[in-house]
Amino acid sequence: MALSQGLHQKLLQKLSPQQIQLMKLLQVPTANLETRIKEELEENPALELDEATHDDHADDLKDEFSESGEEQYDEPDGSEDEYDNIDISEYVQEGDDEVADYKLRDNNYPEEDEGRQLPFKSESSFFELLKNQLGLLKLDDQQKKIAEQIIGSIDEDGYLRRETSAIVDDLAFRQNVSTNEEEVESLIHRIQQFEPAGVAARDLQECLLLQLYRQKDEGKPVDTAIKAISRYFDEFTKKHYEKIQRGLGLDDEQLKEVMHQIIKLNPKPGGNIGEINKAESYVVPDFFIINNGGKLELTLNSRNAPELRISEGYRDMLKEYDRGAKKDKRQKEAVLFIKQKIDSAKWFIDAIKQRQHTLLSTMNAIMEHQYNFFLTGDETELKPMILKDIAEKTDLDISTVSRVANSKFVQTEFGTYRLKFFFSESLSTDSGEEVSTREVKKILSDLIEAEDKKRPHSDERLTELLQEKGYNIARRTVAKYREQLNIPVARLRKEL
Repeated sequence: MALSQGLHQKLLQKLSPQQIQLMKLLQVPTANLETRIKEELEENPALELDEATHDDHADDLKDEFSESGEEQYDEPDGSEDEYDNIDISEYVQEGDDEVADYKLRDNNYPEEDEGRQLPFKSESSFFELLKNQLGLLKLDDQQKKIAEQIIGSIDEDGYLRRETSAIVDDLAFRQNVSTNEEEVESLIHRIQQFEPAGVAARDLQECLLLQLYRQKDEGKPVDTAIKAISRYFDEFTKKHYEKIQRGLGLDDEQLKEVMHQIIKLNPKPGGNIGEINKAESYVVPDFFIINNGGKLELTLNSRNAPELRISEGYRDMLKEYDRGAKKDKRQKEAVLFIKQKIDSAKWFIDAIKQRQHTLLSTMNAIMEHQYNFFLTGDETELKPMILKDIAEKTDLDISTVSRVANSKFVQTEFGTYRLKFFFSESLSTDSGEEVSTREVKKILSDLIEAEDKKRPHSDERLTELLQEKGYNIARRTVAKYREQLNIPVARLRKEL
């Protein structure tokens, strides 16, 4: 087949680099926004913190994807025309509208927002806790290296899931430490005596036994619990208590005491001790909703958005260039570089402001839609709401609303919620009324909480109870909602 050339016209829709950066900035939660701003300050010398007080810049904000609201800041291409026709009038004009008067704060933020303090976590991590205890053991240099390797292999939940042979190989290849499985096992047993109890266990059964062995002096129920976990662990996990009772020859009261000893143990000894990622350790709310005499007031958390402006020094350099008579090529190149940095700084400041505008408009639409919930805190007051509903109210794209909902939190007088919590599908009642699936889940949770734990409700019975309340729902839907609520099946909810 012969090669040929042709000219074709295509209509394509592409996101500009500024739009892509704006979308990424929109996804950044408040807890990480300060870090993002610091990165921009380090990369762009034309951008700096505004320590003084300036007048608010009152530009109208557009939708992030609208062409009219987007400024394009082009990089210099080095052409002769660009060097000869440098227009810096907008950068050096005198008066109140100078470019340095960009500011992030406006009248949307009340005075009391200044007094809010972001939580800060200060504690040792789980691994630091284990290493501190390691210092109390008398070990030679080789044993210390082996023990540190073992501690480094422990997962955050406190379990040692790496094989002993693999630890031996890691020590040989990575640290040039020659050892054997017996020595490693010996040190594992010593580490298993550390706090919290159950640490460095290979599985749940060993974890529970390690904790029970420490309580062995407490009496016969603990000894029986050790036998139950050692011999009938599978039956215990499946809650086949009658098999354990027959195998150990226990009456109902003795079985109840044994199960009480086991249930109070910690299946995850690592737990949440000193989580490494401090940005995720505490939720920093992006919004605050206050009930002021029956009227809801929405404010945006701006603690991590410091005031920014264009560098005075860069503006002064442009003014000196404008006043100079002789303009050689090197000066023009420097001015083009300065213009590029100033344009980039202007875009970043506008992007931060547009981010705040998008967040406020989205949260305000959610608040108006779920007004009764924010007044009462009653989950049964939640209305069906999908991304499209909020997108239509705010004139934003559905993907934009999704980015806001997936990564942002709102603090209310009833607790702090992820925005995603307020979105749910609808379900029809017998009367034809559309209700939120969140409401159905709340009622389902209440039914399970109020059930007789000795005879928990099956999914069929839960379906009947919901249908009696007027909710037209199938058994498989009840099972799906129960799993989404992390509630086990009836057999595993049974208690003695």
